[in-house]
Amino acid sequence: MKKILVLLACLSFNAFAAPVDINTATAKELATNLKGIGLKKAQAIIKRRETEGKFSNVNELAKIKGIGKKTIEANKANFKALKVAKKKKSTKKK
Repeated sequence: MKKILVLLACLSFNAFAAPVDINTATAKELATNLKGIGLKKAQAIIKRRETEGKFSNVNELAKIKGIGKKTIEANKANFKALKVAKKKKSTKKK
């Protein structure tokens, strides 16, 4: 019985992970819901988002040290659709 409980605890860590929007999630939400992303990498994601603006594509995460294509691929099902505001066209007449 004890072995079953330990096994269930291990499997449930990311089994019930909620989809995450990398443009709005907190560091804790990122670390909790993304495989291979701990608090340090989650904080790096937040820092990059704050300095360079919102992500337009999840593949941009690969620009962050310690996050590669394998990590992104492992989390494809855990990313919410990105909501990025489109640039408005200028309505000024010349």
